[in-house]
Amino acid sequence: MGEIVNLRRARKDQARRLREAEASANRLAFGRAKSERDLAAATAELEQKRHDAHRLAGGGEAPEERD
Repeated sequence: MGEIVNLRRARKDQARRLREAEASANRLAFGRAKSERDLAAATAELEQKRHDAHRLAGGGEAPEERD
């Protein structure tokens, strides 16, 4: 015979697991020191500048669309 499940308790357990997963994601996103956030922002900006520096001139139009 199967196990008897209290649906109210099962819903509360599921909600608790979802809240814990969200809290864990928030700890990863917001639980860093200011110096770590500044370093990550500076690194991202540097990577973006390097990426932009390797773009080809011409605006990215296809050759058949140019006049």
